[in-house]
Order: sequence, then C-alpha cells, then structure tokens
Amino acid sequence: MATTTAPEDAPSAAKGAKGEAKRKQSNWRGGGGGGEGGQGQKRKRKEVFVYGNYRNYYGYRIDRNVDEDPRLKIFKREWFESKDCLDIGCNQGLVTIGLAAKFKCQSILGVDIDSGLIETANWNLRRISRQDKVAVENTKAHNSSGSLSESCPEKVAPEISNGDISNGNHHDIFRVVSFRRENFVDSMCTSSEQYDTIVCLSVTKWIHLNWGDDGIITLFVKIWRLLRPGGVFIMEPQPWTSYRRNRLVSEVAKENFNTILIHPDKFREILLDKIGFRSVEVVTDKLVGAVTGFDRPIEVYHK
Repeated sequence: MATTTAPEDAPSAAKGAKGEAKRKQSNWRGGGGGGEGGQGQKRKRKEVFVYGNYRNYYGYRIDRNVDEDPRLKIFKREWFESKDCLDIGCNQGLVTIGLAAKFKCQSILGVDIDSGLIETANWNLRRISRQDKVAVENTKAHNSSGSLSESCPEKVAPEISNGDISNGNHHDIFRVVSFRRENFVDSMCTSSEQYDTIVCLSVTKWIHLNWGDDGIITLFVKIWRLLRPGGVFIMEPQPWTSYRRNRLVSEVAKENFNTILIHPDKFREILLDKIGFRSVEVVTDKLVGAVTGFDRPIEVYHK
C-alpha cells in the first residue's frame, strides 16, 4: 500500500456524463434521406471520431519507413520489464503489444472506450501471438539443424519487430497482454488493481474535450491512485493548437473547449503540486519517425 497521502477526491465527471447522449448522436455526421432527382439513393454517412478513436491511427502518425512506433525507441526498459502496466486509450493495441514484446512486461492491460477498437486489438493480439510462436518454432528448428536454408524464421509484424522472441526465454505475449473496453474517466468504481507503470499517449486532449477540466483532473487523480509507490506515469499530451483543430468534432467538444481553464501547459504544475508526483523528466521534445504533428514531447512522472 502507498504510504504517501492520497490527494483529495476527484471532481465528478458529471458534466461529461450529461453530454453522453450528445456525443453518441455526434458519432455520425452526414446526410440521410432520399437522394436528388427521385433516385432514392442515400448519402454515405461520414464517421466522426469524437473520442479520437480513429480506425487507422497508427498509419496516420507513424512514418512508413520506420520499423516500429518511434515512442518505443525512447522508452526505458526499467519502466516496463517485469512490471504490471496499464495503457489508457490503447486504440488497436499495437503499442500495448509492442511494449510487452520489447520490454518483457509481467502484465499489461490496454483499455479503450471504443468496443470496436478493443475487438481489433484482441484480433491483433491473436495474430501476433501466432506469428510469435511460428517464429520461435522455426528458430528452434534452425538451431537444431544448423542450416540456414532449412528453416528461416518468419518475420514478426513490424509493430513489434524489436521484441525478443528468438531466444530460449520465450515471452508468451498472449498470456501477458489483455484488453478491456472501458471509459476510464467515468468508471469511478473502487478498484483493487495496482500498476507499476501507466501509459497515456495522445489521449489527454480527447478526455479534456469530452469531459472538460473535471475530466482531466479525474484522469490524473485516478492514475495516481492506481500507481504503486515508486510507480511511473508516462504521458504524451497534445498541444492547445491541436484542441483548436478538433473543437468542432461535437457540440460537447465545442462547449468544453470554450470553458477549459486548465491548458496543457499547466498539466505539469498540477501533477507535481496538486496531485503529488515527486518528479518529472521530459524524455523527448521531438519524436524521430513520427509524421508531422505527432512529434510531441513525452513526459515521465515518478510517484
């Protein structure tokens, strides 16, 4: 149990909860009704991702010429190896799986508000786990035969290409990684879960736009409570300019954007002075290999 005094109760996310119906209505935008000229054709509706729950998010932000998510290159092994970890806003789960494969997490849970993305994440986990096992079996066959031509290990998915899968201490990703559909801000029930490392990458803007200042404070307080003493919180906050570009994604986002007082440049002060983290380090100001607009600073807070 933590010996540090816990912060005061987080403000409720009631404001965000009130807007839930509006957000659901805003998930789809576009025409309905009959087509012009009596043809009766309906316009195809355009999906709007009010939570930032993009279907091809990794393709948007990662340069095709790199072999893995550039964020994995700057993370330290000691933050993850033999640790219980949580990935908030895991999307399709590729970073979650990559962390497990590369750094040998003891366990890692990925949560996301979008059930469709969680379904895709579980599919990715099964796919990569199968590739993992095939690669290990082929490597063992190659080592026993001593012939390069008889058995060449199948290349593992590029997202986890640095995962160490070819040695004798095989790391079973399928047993280490799990995914769960969860609205992290609104799930305020008491949890006995505790983590050594919590990752929150490019998620804060979407929580802020959908649940306002109350939502961002709730996020920070809940992360503090779920971290074990000495735990690590890794955050990749989006800049205020990014908020401005996405403020019209829904009526709720537009309303919250106009009332937000806690801008991203205040997060560090709040996490250190109000929430109670003892120190912070900026591990990078610019990501090499990220598409322009996604080369964001990454901050690591220590409990």
